[in-house]
Amino acid sequence: MTLTDIRTRPAYPWLRPVAVAASLLLLGYGLLRLIDRLDGHSDKGAWAWNTGHTMFLFGILGFAALVVGLHGVLRTRSTRLRAVDDVAALAGLVGAAAFVWVILGDLFPRFADAVDTPDLVLLGGPALFEVGLLVLLYRAAAARLLPVWAPVLTLVGFVAIAVNLDLLPVGAALVLTGLLPLRATARPPRLG
Repeated sequence: MTLTDIRTRPAYPWLRPVAVAASLLLLGYGLLRLIDRLDGHSDKGAWAWNTGHTMFLFGILGFAALVVGLHGVLRTRSTRLRAVDDVAALAGLVGAAAFVWVILGDLFPRFADAVDTPDLVLLGGPALFEVGLLVLLYRAAAARLLPVWAPVLTLVGFVAIAVNLDLLPVGAALVLTGLLPLRATARPPRLG
């Protein structure tokens, strides 16, 4: 049994550039968040807040595109693995949608006032996003689209962000480093 069916796997040449761009946008958001908090508090509506949250929004949309691309490139004949990929992609996209909901509430106070954000969205959304993306990254590593250490480094980056939002730039740099070697096609096996 193979992990992916190489003969039917579509090409996704945009996969790596989108992963890198999404990671860089997350890094930019983290840096602007630190700049915004230099005086000890966040200035909602100020240029750093708005620009950072806009970068975060586009970064999450990039990660959602990455989830879709990984799901497509990991096509397999195995019913079990296909189900794993489907559930992971759905979790990643639902989590990304939850992030978008929260970000839009941060950017547009009227939206936040009009639509109350449930705790499930605030807590469950990021968890679904990260688990879904990490499962797909693990599967990508198994399919030789990433080195084995890459999903681990991405996980460490997400954990750093979850531990303390002030570690966002460090976590984003770890996520970037983990996603940088992503390939759209598998490496041929080594001989000898």
